[in-house]
Amino acid sequence: MSIIKTAIGRRSFLKSSGLAGGGMMLGFSWLASCQSTKTEKEILAMPKEWFEINSYLKIGDNGVVTIYTPNPEFGQNVRTSMPMLVAEELDVSWEKVIVEQAPYHSKKYGFQFTGGSRGIMSRWEPLRMAGASARQMLRQAAAKAWEVPVEEITTDSGILYHKKSGKSKPYGEVASAAVDMPVPEEVKLKAVKDFKIIGKSHKSVDGKSIVTGKPMFGIDYHKEGMLIAMVVHPPAFGMTLKSVDAAAAKAMPGIKDVMTIETYKKGFEKGSFDANAFPKIVAIVGHSTWEVMQAKKQLKVEWQRTPAYSEKIKGFRGDIKTVKVPAGLESTEEHKRQMANLAAKPGKIVRKDGDPKTAFKKAAKVIERTYTAPFLAHNCMEPMNTFADVQGDKVQIATPLQIPGFIIPAIAASLDIPAENIEMEMTRMGGGFGRRAYGHYIVEAALISKEVKAPIKLLYTREDDMANGIYRPTYQATYRAAFDESNNLTALHIKAGGIPESPLFANRFPAGAIANYLAEEWSIDSNITIGAFRAPRSNFIAGAEQSFLDELAEEMDKDPIEFRLELLKRAKENPVGEENDYDAERYAAVLELVREKSNWASNQANVHRGVSAYFCHNTYAAHVLDMTLEDDQPVVQKVTTAIDCGIVVNPDAAINMTEGAITDGIGNAFFGELTFKDGAPEKKNFDTYRMIRMSEAPKEIDVHFIQNEIKPTGMGEPPFPPIFGAVANAMYKATGKRQYDQPFLR
Repeated sequence: MSIIKTAIGRRSFLKSSGLAGGGMMLGFSWLASCQSTKTEKEILAMPKEWFEINSYLKIGDNGVVTIYTPNPEFGQNVRTSMPMLVAEELDVSWEKVIVEQAPYHSKKYGFQFTGGSRGIMSRWEPLRMAGASARQMLRQAAAKAWEVPVEEITTDSGILYHKKSGKSKPYGEVASAAVDMPVPEEVKLKAVKDFKIIGKSHKSVDGKSIVTGKPMFGIDYHKEGMLIAMVVHPPAFGMTLKSVDAAAAKAMPGIKDVMTIETYKKGFEKGSFDANAFPKIVAIVGHSTWEVMQAKKQLKVEWQRTPAYSEKIKGFRGDIKTVKVPAGLESTEEHKRQMANLAAKPGKIVRKDGDPKTAFKKAAKVIERTYTAPFLAHNCMEPMNTFADVQGDKVQIATPLQIPGFIIPAIAASLDIPAENIEMEMTRMGGGFGRRAYGHYIVEAALISKEVKAPIKLLYTREDDMANGIYRPTYQATYRAAFDESNNLTALHIKAGGIPESPLFANRFPAGAIANYLAEEWSIDSNITIGAFRAPRSNFIAGAEQSFLDELAEEMDKDPIEFRLELLKRAKENPVGEENDYDAERYAAVLELVREKSNWASNQANVHRGVSAYFCHNTYAAHVLDMTLEDDQPVVQKVTTAIDCGIVVNPDAAINMTEGAITDGIGNAFFGELTFKDGAPEKKNFDTYRMIRMSEAPKEIDVHFIQNEIKPTGMGEPPFPPIFGAVANAMYKATGKRQYDQPFLR
């Protein structure tokens, strides 16, 4: 059991004693309420009275509890897992919990960010504190009513007990009185051994709504009288709008207006998530999607090239950097030449241990390998969309996005209104993967609504979505290893870069395990917009690193897992340097577990196995992938996975995320590729951009978790990066050919 300071004074606690019917709601400056919406828990009898005071947790007079989840949801199940944290410490039965999505409100909810695999990790203590504080106030109210010490009051599944007198009451009967109790200055949180809800599998609270097609996603949003809007972006990066002839489009049936929109006002200080290569666009507004799509074809638009420019960008942590955006129409073939040329030159030294120069000079043998990966499109199944209703200086937004707080300044600046006048409803997202952290489409929708003076829903077509960015960058990494006369590894050198950023993590494994280590990086400026993509940078560098380690193991005639464990043993017992950002013991543990669970030592006829492990987003993941060849094509039969993500809040959700990451990673490793010619993406829909198909998914995925009591860490992203290396290493075993360039199947 731990004791945690609530850091909430009496003045921060919102209460109301005027409602006679009972019920309680707890409000804190960092967790607060939203308007109630319909619930899917139809089996529950709804309370006659709720105690509504714009706060976070409310209890009905019959003991039913509504918990508002603050973070937006795009499939990782935070709408279930986050309320589980509150319910655990509140000590209520999960069957009596209703979950509702909170709207955007930074002062009440704090940083409402879904991404970076930080959701549960960042809310682990605050959400538990909310439940524990509520439970303590209920105990205080019961103690006062029964005139007994609060220490003698216990709880179980939403009922208060005083065992000495035999008295008991459900929470609902005490809730109204509880709001008059002082908010505790500190609360005791449960010990892990006492958890009843956390650590148990609970199905998604949205499961029924999803499978029955209930309107939950942004693209489902509807408001009476709203118009439909679509946009036309430049056909290539490095181009901008010159002129538009909209006469034919305006004459089409159902068309309300055609206009040009510029998303950012001159002088607006962009943030990292304001990336937008096409700030000047043409918008078409009409009464129906079909009518707008047909009118869009009638537009006659002229484009012109964009000159080179520089802009200052405010980083995620407040730092300011200058970004150079070159002119020109870029092509994949030219990118390859640029990367090869720059990779051959000395890079920026990021880390240096020992004397790698001398080690390579004295080496009896040097192995050098270069790995590449292309741009990737996110391809969320739900294209970008936003509902916007601008009325004077008031704005209502309903949209699927990952970081609402970061787009609010851009909306406010573009409309020239106070940020506090923007109300935002966060709908469920049909995929995110980092793409929906960038909200230029929301600014576009708001400006269109303002122009036509009507509520609108902006819809991107698949082609709009895929051709507009934001992309995973294209990367390249060269690894060199030095060996002495006894075939011992004496030095490692990595030089990595990309367009327009480097994928290098200089302080991750195998840094710290090799005496002579050198890490360099480089980058090439581009006008193609890039951004976060499921485990940014890690999703490339892990595959390159793990492929190279397998090749080194073979060169040294060592088992691939045993070789990695030897390196990790050195990093644990005699680490090199002080900047290593991983725990070698935990890293080794997932390799040992996956070796055991996959029965690694077994030999199965015609089954080829690849192993890979990686650390990112504070979590350790390892895969063993079993592959067969059918008609000379690789088929993934099974993936065995071991993960250390600390305490697993909801095993069902964690397994689902792992299965999704594995399948997504295999698809990208085999097929993922976006190429450019004269600034234009050469693939704009799924007929040319190859995605993994159901028949190509692993036949079996077996997931295992390290059991410990460490606070939860990331889950949505960590299983993704190492699957690339597992695929590459299994393909080598199956075909005898090493894989250096993604995608592996062309």
